[in-house]
Formats: sequence, structure tokens, C-alpha cells
Amino acid sequence: MDKDKVLLGIAPIGWTNDDLPDLGSENTFAQCVSEMALAGFTGSEVGNKYPKDAAVLKKALDLRGIRICNAWFSACFTSKPEEEVLAEFVKHRDFLHALGAGVIGAAEVGNSIQGLDQPIFDAKPVYTEEQWEKVVNGYNKMAALAAEKGMKVACHHHMGTGVQTMAEIDRFMESVNDDVHLLYDSGHIFYSEGTQEACVDLLKKHMGRIAHIHLKDVRPEVVGMVREKKMSFLDGVRAGTFTVPGDGCIDFEPIFRIIEQSGYEGWMVVEAEQDPAKADPLEYALKARKYIREKCGL
Repeated sequence: MDKDKVLLGIAPIGWTNDDLPDLGSENTFAQCVSEMALAGFTGSEVGNKYPKDAAVLKKALDLRGIRICNAWFSACFTSKPEEEVLAEFVKHRDFLHALGAGVIGAAEVGNSIQGLDQPIFDAKPVYTEEQWEKVVNGYNKMAALAAEKGMKVACHHHMGTGVQTMAEIDRFMESVNDDVHLLYDSGHIFYSEGTQEACVDLLKKHMGRIAHIHLKDVRPEVVGMVREKKMSFLDGVRAGTFTVPGDGCIDFEPIFRIIEQSGYEGWMVVEAEQDPAKADPLEYALKARKYIREKCGL
């Protein structure tokens, strides 16, 4: 891959988990970003321990040669008034713009079960026609607001939401305007569909509108346990559903090949939420960095 076009980042969720604050509670912001740099990454997303002042955060990251490339936005068009969500989005957009990010990854979580004690495979929401309309209209408006700052909105397909399955992602992409993009997440599509083919097919279908990439691997034996025991998404995280590329079952070589052949320009971000007490963040960051270097030359 062309190092001038494709950049590598890593998410802080391997050090401290926003949804499960006890995971990595002992790890500091300074440790997190220092180990990111030590492992050879130049980009990061935003975690709950990051300074909220853009200038303070940028200074700390500049010292380590790291840039912010994205930050999760919780869109709640299915549960909140649209104007309230859009007002929150503008604040989020402006914060990221001040940090130099070009993409805003947004997941519709208004009726998501990802943080609830419900079986992730059996209780996920399925949108009504009215909910689809709210989500589509909301994302179209977020994309227009992002464009005001020269930025892009990318929908983060995610377990436990109404944009999870291949069919739901396809419907979403067909329904929204062309300036709404996709955040491709290898781990979430494998988790949802259960096959290597799904990881490749999703890329092939939508590569032209993918604006951000999450590289996440999966432990299929844990997914099997989650399904059999009707576990929640977060209980699955604790059990080790996710890991870094090269440590699970996903073959990233064909994924990297499609990305390279497409001429993609943007970030690939390692995002693998694990229990830091079981999976040392620096060790796994180094493991991911080595694997990516071996498989695609970055």
C-alpha cells in the first residue's frame, strides 16, 4: 500500500474501555498515547480519558507524533428529536475539526442494545419504516453539516443496532445521499454474518464510499459461546470476542488487496476492545503493527 495515501492509527479502547470503565481503569491517557506511538502508529481516535480541550489534547499528541483521525458519535435519531441530535453533532464536528480530523464516524444507537444486558443475537432492533426514514434523513443532514467544514460522515455499522447485517447496511447505503459514507469494520461484519466472505463482500460492494476503516479481528469460539449462552455484547467483550488483526480468524490479505486496488486514501485504525488485564495493550498493539507490516507493507 502507498504510505502517502493510507495511514495507520489505533483506537484507545484497547487501553481503556468507554463502555466498560473498569476495563483499563488503571491506564492513563499519557500511557495510552505514548504506547501507541511506541508501537509505531501515527493516528488515534478519541477515548474517555482524553483531554476535552482541543488545544491541550493536540499538544499532547503532537509531542508523540499522533493525530486524531475520528471519534465516535452517538446518533440517536430513533430516540431523540432530530434538532437535538444535530446540535450535538455540530459540537462534535467542531471539536474534531479543531484537531484536524476529516471524518466523523457515527452509529445510530437510539434503540441499540449494545450496552444493555440483552442477548446480542436475539434482541437486536429491526427498524420500522418510520425509523428508517428518521435515520436516513438524519444522516443526510449530518453529511451536509460535515461538508460545511470539509469533512465526511461515515456510518459505523455495529452489532446491536439497526444497521448491523449485510442487508441492513445495503439498505442504508442505497437510501442515503451519496455524500453519506461508510465506516467499514471487519470485526463487526464478521460477528454479524459469521463468514470471511462477508468481510470481503461488504468491501467489494461499498469500497467507493468507504471513508474510514476499523481493523478488528474476532475469536470465533467466543462468538459461538455468546450465541449459545445468549450473552450480551459487553459480556462478549469481557469474554474476548475481539482481538487485533492477526490474532483471530479473519484473513486480512484479501481485505488489504481490495483496499489497495481501490486507491483508498484515508485511515485504517486498529480497534480491538479487550480486557487490558488479559491482553496487554502495548503487546497487542505491537502484534497488530507487525502483522499489518507483513501483510500490506505499511
